[in-house]
Amino acid sequence: MVADKILPPGSTIGILGGGQLGRMTAIAAARLGYRCIVFAPEADPVAAQVSAAHVQAAYDDAPALANFAAQVEVITYEFENVPEAAVSECLRHRPVRPGVQPIHLAQHRLREKAFFRSLGIGTADYQPVASDADVAGATALPGILKTCTEGYDGKGQARVSTRDELAAAWTKLGRRECILEALVDFQCEISAIVARGLDGTTRCFPIGLNHHRDGILRTTTVPSNLPPAILATAERFGVELANGLELVGLIALEMFVTKDGRVLANEMAPRPHNSGHWTIDACATSQFEQLVRAVCGLPLGSVDVLAASRMENLIGDEAADWQRYLIDPTARLHLYGKGESRPGRKMGHVTFVTPLWAAPTSTT
Repeated sequence: MVADKILPPGSTIGILGGGQLGRMTAIAAARLGYRCIVFAPEADPVAAQVSAAHVQAAYDDAPALANFAAQVEVITYEFENVPEAAVSECLRHRPVRPGVQPIHLAQHRLREKAFFRSLGIGTADYQPVASDADVAGATALPGILKTCTEGYDGKGQARVSTRDELAAAWTKLGRRECILEALVDFQCEISAIVARGLDGTTRCFPIGLNHHRDGILRTTTVPSNLPPAILATAERFGVELANGLELVGLIALEMFVTKDGRVLANEMAPRPHNSGHWTIDACATSQFEQLVRAVCGLPLGSVDVLAASRMENLIGDEAADWQRYLIDPTARLHLYGKGESRPGRKMGHVTFVTPLWAAPTSTT
């Protein structure tokens, strides 16, 4: 590790984006003695509530981005839909970790899938849909039609079984560039979250077992209790992705485990991930602290599990049950400070951990 690239506590980290991932990153940074400044177009982003300052401007405002960069030593981003041009503009002034390439790939599903395959990471069958000829020649059926750009938590996609259904769905999505992904006969969904430091060191958090409903992650359980061979493959894919990108920071890789035991990559996110929230309360180092360590050039932390855990997202009005979680000794409540509760909106999460006093004690 190059000593002059290490940013010591007291330095300032810039965060592009003002959501809950930025909020939890800022909290972790403060614990290590760093300040954070948030760049976001919203008037009151939740990340700014726990940060030293907030630069409010549009992502295409080059002078505002330059002013933001001048106030920090390093920049990261908390969601992958920050415009690529904004990341490139920041890079003219300060180091941006994990950089432009991860966001360039993550913002376009066809580029993303092709990159996975270039690294030898398996994926479901897929094909582009950008013309009537693509629809007429489609073979990845039944499948999921997804817009190549934008779309998350189940938005911008449709399940189709026939070419007629595909044609109708493509029209409904605005006849824009899409990807058709063949349905996977999977037994479960998992994710690997990998940190990579300035010196190329990698650390993979224990693989999480994920459950989705209506396209939104509902729970992540660790340990997953999956066979060791599957866990080893998932970890290897995550590390190969981090190394292939040469990123400095954090990346999450969501995967399917098929009923015949294969592991197939679904999508990546080059930032902290919802399925890693359990690490705050049940791991030696949280994913957010690990991101801070990586972008500041510090040694990566231990990823040892401290307790079995199950993280549950609190969606919409579910966060109104906060009192119930506060009286549960196994629950660790995290609310994101969002003022308006809406259906499908992530308002917080709660992680249930196995209490230490419930662990078996030695009689010897």
